[in-house]
Amino acid sequence: MPSFKTIRARAAKRKGGEAALSALLPKLATAKQLARITDDRILSEMSKRIFCSGFVWSVIDKKWPGFEEAFLGFVPQRLAFEPDEFWSDRAGDTRIVRNGQKIMAVRDNARFVSDIAAEHGSFARFLAAWPLDDQIGLLALLAKRGARLGGNTGQYFLRFIGRDGFVLSRDVIAALRDSGLDIAETPTSKKDMAAIQARFNEWHAETGLPYTHLSRICAMSIGENYSAAQMAEMGSE
Repeated sequence: MPSFKTIRARAAKRKGGEAALSALLPKLATAKQLARITDDRILSEMSKRIFCSGFVWSVIDKKWPGFEEAFLGFVPQRLAFEPDEFWSDRAGDTRIVRNGQKIMAVRDNARFVSDIAAEHGSFARFLAAWPLDDQIGLLALLAKRGARLGGNTGQYFLRFIGRDGFVLSRDVIAALRDSGLDIAETPTSKKDMAAIQARFNEWHAETGLPYTHLSRICAMSIGENYSAAQMAEMGSE
């Protein structure tokens, strides 16, 4: 396994130096800060990532106040018990993007968040307690028990809620493969995901860096060399 220093040096050169690279690394929530996030904010961010998937993020951002109104502030304990008529009405609600499957994912995830909160005190406490060296296990749980939270959607939900972790963007995968990791160009198998987790765990042990920073540095070390403004527009890796 090559040292992560090589990847970081390449990223720094592409971004104009170590100081410029460091300025592009996002701030992270502490475990205590993460644990204080309320269930309605969890469901809101979860739903936002689902609606952003396959759509222009800036459009969803601009319309989000309307989403908050239409979905009653995303209070999961309330939404979980709304009747069928409520959800059919949302399909014609001009305040939101009217995608039937994504609308119903809000209902299903309201129940998911409520169930996890009942088991752990809150969904955020559950996230804060999950081991950082087993993100693939957490992603598997999100995909299994949640609705439309598989693949990158679950990864971006964790990123935007402030939990430390990697995002397997095209460039991150390219950096992993360039480091010698034998994974598919679109890794989905349990074997590939386990190998990815192991590589990030090794880099974390080597550098002491958060997984989010490791992921972001990987993305900036290869592929299209986006400007800081372009990276902000895209939202992450």
